[in-house]
Amino acid sequence: MQSRRVAHHVLLRAASIFENCSAVEGVLDGRHVSYFSGSFHRWDVPVHKRSWTCIASRGPNSLLSQESSGTGLGQLVKDDGKIPSQFRRLYLSEASSVLRREPVGLYGYGLLKSPHGFQAFAQEAIDKSEDIIKEIQVLPPSMATIRAFDDISDVVCTVIDAAELCRSTHPDKDFVREANKASMKLYEYLQYLNSHPVLYKAVVDVEQSDSLTTDEARRAAKTLRVDFERGGIHLPPDKLKRASELNLEITRLGREFTENVMYEQGQLDIFPASLIPKNLHSMMEPITKSKGGMVGRYRPKKGGSGSLTGLRMSTEPAVLFPVLKYVPDSEVRRKVYLVGNSVPKSNLRVLDHLICARHELAQLLGYNSYAEFALAPTMAEKPEAVLNFLVDLSTKIRGKADEELKMLGEFRQQLEDGNNSSVQAWDESYYSGLLKARTHDLTATVISSDTYRLAVASYFPLTSCIEGLRVISQSLFNATFEQGDLGHMYLDLYARHGKFPSCAHFTLKGCRRLNETEYQIPVVALVCNFSSPHASEAPVLNHWEVEALFHEFGHALHSLLSRTDYQHFSGTRTVLDFSETPSHLFEYYAWDYRVLSKFAKHYQTGEPIPEKMVESMNNAKRMLAATEIQRQVLFAMIDQTFFGKQPFPGKDTTSVVADLKHRHTSMKHVEGTHWQTRFNHLINYGAGYYSYLYARCFAASIWHQHCQEDPLNLETGEKLRRGLLQFGGAKDPARMLQKLLGDDALVASPSGGVSPAPHHMLAELGLPSSRM
Repeated sequence: MQSRRVAHHVLLRAASIFENCSAVEGVLDGRHVSYFSGSFHRWDVPVHKRSWTCIASRGPNSLLSQESSGTGLGQLVKDDGKIPSQFRRLYLSEASSVLRREPVGLYGYGLLKSPHGFQAFAQEAIDKSEDIIKEIQVLPPSMATIRAFDDISDVVCTVIDAAELCRSTHPDKDFVREANKASMKLYEYLQYLNSHPVLYKAVVDVEQSDSLTTDEARRAAKTLRVDFERGGIHLPPDKLKRASELNLEITRLGREFTENVMYEQGQLDIFPASLIPKNLHSMMEPITKSKGGMVGRYRPKKGGSGSLTGLRMSTEPAVLFPVLKYVPDSEVRRKVYLVGNSVPKSNLRVLDHLICARHELAQLLGYNSYAEFALAPTMAEKPEAVLNFLVDLSTKIRGKADEELKMLGEFRQQLEDGNNSSVQAWDESYYSGLLKARTHDLTATVISSDTYRLAVASYFPLTSCIEGLRVISQSLFNATFEQGDLGHMYLDLYARHGKFPSCAHFTLKGCRRLNETEYQIPVVALVCNFSSPHASEAPVLNHWEVEALFHEFGHALHSLLSRTDYQHFSGTRTVLDFSETPSHLFEYYAWDYRVLSKFAKHYQTGEPIPEKMVESMNNAKRMLAATEIQRQVLFAMIDQTFFGKQPFPGKDTTSVVADLKHRHTSMKHVEGTHWQTRFNHLINYGAGYYSYLYARCFAASIWHQHCQEDPLNLETGEKLRRGLLQFGGAKDPARMLQKLLGDDALVASPSGGVSPAPHHMLAELGLPSSRM
């Protein structure tokens, strides 16, 4: 019998999919305009570009999007010749109502109607927290004590989370500046809270009392006490002061690192423009070179179209990756790789300081290394467990990865009819894509300087991909995209200058119990950096972008389906080496024909994606899978080494990268590059990048044991909801995984802690799948 549950609704506040905006939906008379579930709201955020992206949400079965350019909403609605029929339902009466509405405020917060509102927002959170602290001081140890602590957490996190999303995505520098100031003010306040002796005593007293009546409350009390102690509350005053200073310095360095990645992009001029496939030209700036060698902006001559002689490209990831994947000219790829992996140079210094600050903090708190400090609360518990897992995995896949690299070299030699079988770092992506496409007949045309589009991408128009998210939500969890009682989601999908350069899930509001029957509704944002389509092209996604979207949607589901008593445990607020498991699980849904056939339709003909094509895609994926796992092992080893025992082997971070690449792969390090200065995970996942490999192993086991037979089934969804998603960090993740997968899913480490059994993941690679 299938389980029957009440349908839940998720309101997708589908954010901007146009170049110059973030977390909103359009531009009208120089103002951002948002379209939420049938009504428009005006946000008081000035912008300078009058292009418009329309997101329509009509009924339970559609969230439709289409990009168009125009001078305002009125023109968009009237232009029936260009606007798909689904958007003709946006009435001018609704548009005119925009002008009569008061500004809502960023993310729906009334104080954020202007950049300076962030300061009032931050101060309000501090004032509310101080009032709650006064209540805690007179409360006896009780359930109310834990609730009061969560009230503080909710108030402070509301500001920090909004500020983090704003500073990572907003196009208005005034908003970014004020969000930075507000979040730093709150981080400083957090240091004050973490060193507050009265609060610490209250937590200790309530943990030791018998007044806590639920397992979640007892877990919350223990977690709060450990958090205080990890902040140095037990240290002498001078050392506590230094610990607080180091925590703030680490936060500041992390921000500087990320901002450098966002704003210090490499740049390269390429002549002639014909070296770049035409479909990539829209990502670059047209330039010309005079006879004297002067380079300037391209301006068409009067009376003629002029001649395009060159292109200026930025090496931000959204441009760098397509160039390395699709440009046939090896010398262009080499130059682009060198420039793209040699910026920002300033992060070499930032990274050195970050490593030192984290190490000093860890030793101050009684740990041998920052890795030891960071892993203490995780499933792994100790660096030794992680290193054993990584080295064992590296050994198991090395032979297969070497075979793949040899195959790639032989393919290059055959393709170019010569003796060159070497594959350099700038060659790998290009020849890998070409090998997969030609072996499995995935190209629409022969890849040349004029085209790079894969036939696969034609089946993934953006509107269909959003429909895919709806299919998964409804099939597994009986959740629809309507005015939501389950949660709210913002989407911000395309790359633009100054935006956070990776794909990420942001929590704006965590779930928490309000009373016996009601919960605070979660609010999340999915931020991606997909390549913006050219004006003349349909907005389609490459399949790797679809996979990334589904990955981030897995995080969103973790947050939206979470139902915890305390927001401290909501959704992804769990230990690092568990939090990536749901997102990796939902990547599988982007590869399964039974799922893709429900939404993947050709952007011109509406034809469903052919089953044979999906089979070819999966065969292509398996071709170089060991190499991809090997790359993830390398990243994790770099992370563990940087934040492991000091001094680390090697004279600097670049020599560490070169040495580890030599030891764990057969690819050579490229002299003069320092890829690690763009590795944002060193900031957010310091000593925790191994979590991605833990997640891949756990996700493979969950898929094979619970989803593979029928991935779109309410019973499957119920198992995932109750066994993986519902409890966030409120339960011990190792016990949840053991209950979901069985005792042999986890491997106990001699040093303490656990690692995943990788047998299902290895079996997918065609490697022996015996359990470790």
